[in-house]
Amino acid sequence: MTSQTTDTIDLLAGIHAGSLLDRLRAQRPETRLNAQKSYQALFEPAHQGDVTPRERFAVAVFVAGLHGAAEAGGFYASRLKEQAGGAALAVSVDGEVERGRTNGPYGHYPAGPLSGEDRPGLVYEVSNESRDALGPKLAAALEHSHLLVFRPREASAAALQKLLDAGWTTTGIVTLSQIVAFLAFQIRVVAGLRALAENAANAGQAASA
Repeated sequence: MTSQTTDTIDLLAGIHAGSLLDRLRAQRPETRLNAQKSYQALFEPAHQGDVTPRERFAVAVFVAGLHGAAEAGGFYASRLKEQAGGAALAVSVDGEVERGRTNGPYGHYPAGPLSGEDRPGLVYEVSNESRDALGPKLAAALEHSHLLVFRPREASAAALQKLLDAGWTTTGIVTLSQIVAFLAFQIRVVAGLRALAENAANAGQAASA
């Protein structure tokens, strides 16, 4: 089941029609609609442009994995596996998720008043084995996505140049950045909704005890 028939956040959060969370989300219909439109624009666009579905879903699987979002990771992995060669690619991406897991944010600010907040951390690079399977363009995308998730303070012209050198266009880079940002938003919303559902369930059990 895809977002063409089901709201993606509802699907990931396990929201059913008529439930408490369904009624809560219905109180903000524009917010609900815009979130779904953002998903569709990034993952079901009328015109794919410079970023293929395979690349879009592979990045989504990687970013979801870095955030530890199992539901989102499984959903995007299922979409990736629908693409040609997607099943094998999903295996490589899963391996890179394991290599890239860490805690953040961290990194170094440009020399100045914020330098006192610098924190060392993993500078992730795709493994040689996965680089062959991913290809240079997608390998660069995973490395840049890791930077955006954990080291956003180190985003720079040099980092963007690495993407350009790997074959990304400027329009494609914008799409890549939007995917990473959208995943962070979507995962936070789903986590919040699941927490609300759990709290409501616990309150109901306490009231009936």
